[in-house]
Amino acid sequence: MASFSAQIDAWVHKVEGAIEAVFHESVQELVSQMQALVPVDTGFLRASLRASTTAMPVLSLDNPGGTFTPDYGQIELVIMAADVGETIYLGYMARYGAYVHYGAGGRPPRPWVDMVAQRWQAIVAEKAAELKARFGL
Repeated sequence: MASFSAQIDAWVHKVEGAIEAVFHESVQELVSQMQALVPVDTGFLRASLRASTTAMPVLSLDNPGGTFTPDYGQIELVIMAADVGETIYLGYMARYGAYVHYGAGGRPPRPWVDMVAQRWQAIVAEKAAELKARFGL
């Protein structure tokens, strides 16, 4: 896959802060699209999303029951602290996440992570176009 810098238009390299803005906003949009496609029953799977720049979050949380609302604070901190082009690992920690994603027990797969990851280049292009318009270029 091409580097992040190779994926963006030339104008982004000329405007101070634009590369960082496109990178951070693209990752935030990726998170938003992933979360929008998560199958929701109790919200636990959606609430188990974590971000890291050091390693992929591990499927390690059992659903304690109840209803859940995602807290995006940790994810946003990781995204905003990441340097341009640094790998940001986004992963769901609910143990049953893989069963939902790949299918199990006769249930069909719901590969929302793969579906959104395949859109990365389109997301970057969309965010670059939005920022270009915001900067009046």
